[in-house]
Formats: sequence, C-alpha cells, structure tokens
Amino acid sequence: MHKRILILLANGFEVMEAACFTEVFGWASIYGDVRFDQISVGLRSPTKTTFGFDVIPEALLTDVVADDFDALVIPGGFGDAGFYEEALSEPFLAIIREFDKRKAPIAAVCVSALSLAAAGVLRGKRATVYHQIGGARKAELEAYGAVFVDEPLVIDGHLMTSTGPGTGIELALKLLEVLSSPAFSQELRTRMRVPSPDAAWFRTAQV
Repeated sequence: MHKRILILLANGFEVMEAACFTEVFGWASIYGDVRFDQISVGLRSPTKTTFGFDVIPEALLTDVVADDFDALVIPGGFGDAGFYEEALSEPFLAIIREFDKRKAPIAAVCVSALSLAAAGVLRGKRATVYHQIGGARKAELEAYGAVFVDEPLVIDGHLMTSTGPGTGIELALKLLEVLSSPAFSQELRTRMRVPSPDAAWFRTAQV
C-alpha cells in the first residue's frame, strides 16, 4: 500500500520543520507495511530556506492535484525571509482548502498555522501557533476566528498545529499515528530514539 504526502513549501520556510516529516515518514516506509511517498511542492524553483540556501522542490504547485494526496504538511518560516509573501498567497491558501474540503489530515508547524487560518479552515477550531510575549501571532490567529490554545501540539479533528521547530517531531509522529496506527507510531519513535514527552509536556504553556 502507498500513501502520498504533499509537503508544501513557501519561500523562506524553515528546514528543520520540513525535515521532521521527511525523517519520520522515510523511516516509516522502511519499517512499516505502508510506503509513504513524500512530494515537496513549491510555488517556485528553487525555493529559498529561512537561512539562505536553496532547495529544489520536486514539483510546482501548479502541477499537482490535491486529491492525489492523503495528507498535507506545511513547515513554517520567518517573515524576514519572505515566508508570508507565499504562505498567505491565494494559490497557497487554495490548496489548503482542497485538503480541508475532504477532511484530509493537515499538519502545520509554527507560523504556518496562519496559512490555515487565512484559508478560513480554522474558524471556530482549536489551534496553536508560534507566539512570543505580546502575542502578535496569537492575535493574528484569533483575528481569523481560530480558538487559540497555548500548548505545544493542538489537534482538532483533521487539523493539527504545533508551535515551533522543537515540536515538529511530535507533530510528525502524530500524523504518522493518524495515517497508520498508534502502535506503529510508538514503534517508530523507539527505533528513531525519539524520547517520549511526559503528559505534562503536552499541556505546557509556550511563553
């Protein structure tokens, strides 16, 4: 069996937030019964990362069809690197809506939660986002109608958000759990030597 994951890259994305998923689902393809095909997709090629080097997406957004994929992953990025110019653009938001329309899993790391919010899919939904003292990103999320939750990982149905690079591995393992099983996700965590956070971690305020 094959499952396909679309990793949606905005210019200025953060590499670690994408790599959590490529590692987890790469390992899962080796050790599990399901092969996960991960396709990196951008609005341009090459796509620049937050800290300045270029990557070559495997496809351009104009060349893919959302219905061909089982899940959507969106790494966050930095505004200074131009992330929001693409992450809040209409082509970017349109494909999010396509996944949401059929309730396919969507995993957004860090400030990419704002892409989900801008697409209109978080209205009335629980979500989190990277935020700091002063709460600018929190306020943006709430302005789109999302219900902000100050926790590292927030799941509301098929919508999954987390607060930053260090939470990405947990979000990736949660997505694996959804696409396979809790038992296999735990098995892979053990194989990858990823420590299990205690229950309190999942309730920890992020500022």
